[in-house]
Amino acid sequence: MPHQHDHAFQAFNGRRREGLVCASRRNFLKASLAGIAGLTVPNLLQSNAQASAAGQTPCTNKSVILLWMAGGPSHIDMWDMKPDRPLENRGPFSPIATGVPGVQICEYLPKQAALLDKFTIIRSMDATHSNHEPNMVMQTANADAEPRLSRVGHMYPAIGSIVAKHHGPNHPGMPAYAAFMRSRSHLAFAGYLGRQYDPFMAQQASALPIYDLVGNNTGRVSNPTLFQMPTGVDFERIHERRSLVRSFDTLRSELDTSGSMAAMDRYGQQAVEMIAGRRAQAAFDISREPQAMRDRYGSHLWCQQALLARRLVEAGVSFVTIDLSYHTASGTWDTHGDNIPPYGGIWNGLRPLLPLFDHLVTTLVGDLDQRGMLDDVLVIAMGEFGRTPQTGTQESTDGRNHWPVVMSLCLAGGGFRHGQVIGATEADGGQIKERRVTPSDLAATIYHHMDVPLNTHYLDPSGRPRGIVEGGSVIQELT
Repeated sequence: MPHQHDHAFQAFNGRRREGLVCASRRNFLKASLAGIAGLTVPNLLQSNAQASAAGQTPCTNKSVILLWMAGGPSHIDMWDMKPDRPLENRGPFSPIATGVPGVQICEYLPKQAALLDKFTIIRSMDATHSNHEPNMVMQTANADAEPRLSRVGHMYPAIGSIVAKHHGPNHPGMPAYAAFMRSRSHLAFAGYLGRQYDPFMAQQASALPIYDLVGNNTGRVSNPTLFQMPTGVDFERIHERRSLVRSFDTLRSELDTSGSMAAMDRYGQQAVEMIAGRRAQAAFDISREPQAMRDRYGSHLWCQQALLARRLVEAGVSFVTIDLSYHTASGTWDTHGDNIPPYGGIWNGLRPLLPLFDHLVTTLVGDLDQRGMLDDVLVIAMGEFGRTPQTGTQESTDGRNHWPVVMSLCLAGGGFRHGQVIGATEADGGQIKERRVTPSDLAATIYHHMDVPLNTHYLDPSGRPRGIVEGGSVIQELT
């Protein structure tokens, strides 16, 4: 998918020819700088250095993989089943026992059920104010981050962007925050932090199968262009540092003074080295993975992205989001009903997704565990809200509508204590019964894992300080 949103280097017009010159060093530099804007490395390297100077330890192996189930997965049909309720409430699926005594989950999640001692299920997540398109509240942990209701709702920074700024990448040759994005409306961006902390669009650097809007494999594979050099330019030429730095010095005089093009100093050189360097290219090249491991994950798009996510955190990326959606609108997990293609209801819409998700999440967690990485990598699977307690919404047979009241999610890894369920809902799954958990609590837990101080704040354009965690605290059951 091409890079479609604005970035700090847009004014360079990297793809525009100048006069009669078809190819020049200057145009190459412009194009390279435009690419660097997507990588967001100069500012991340600078913040990493500043953190080191302040006595912090930004370079660790800790990271987060967020499996974003765009559209809102049904908690009642997955992780918080109500088997004793009437059919129109409990839905068409049956529960099965898990590896944690007394805990049941959906019959279509048998692998996760067997491995549940590695997971924590939170059944009492408060999804108040959360919406989708854009999916902001849960990804920013801020209840005001609702662009449909607030003109500045899109300005609240993503948790991944906060991590990018205050933790940075775990290796200077990698981006801090990367995302496999199906639609821009499915992802939170840096907002007030500045575009330099937007996610790096990972699909631009990876050859991946192309699926249509309803989940059919087209048989085609994407052609990533990020690491392709213009004709006549090779990596050896890029590494002629002195002439490159002199060219940067010339271009620096053209930069604006708004601050959006900051960090064009020695960190700019390191950013170019990331583009030209072998570490990032190797991490994004799934063909370097042994065939047995590729077979273990499987050929499905989402599973290949999960394998790449593991490769990325292994190489030094701190935060990876995978947009688990085929559709570019509200999201594949938006199971309103059978008469609303392409989403389907619970039986025809959700049921085909569950075995795929079951395989993906357990393969990823199992792989991290076997590699000794699970304590360092926190895996989170969630969407933006739950689904209504009653089926048959919008004149469908078994669809469920949005339910921004309560939702379930699962976590694994991160060195936390797992094999448990946190919280509970009322008998019909419609309201929180006990142990309310907020998005801010989840964010605090992520920041705690990533060694980002919970009292960290940023300034909005008016100079008002805004805390990264407002009213939240680390989920103590996990520690």
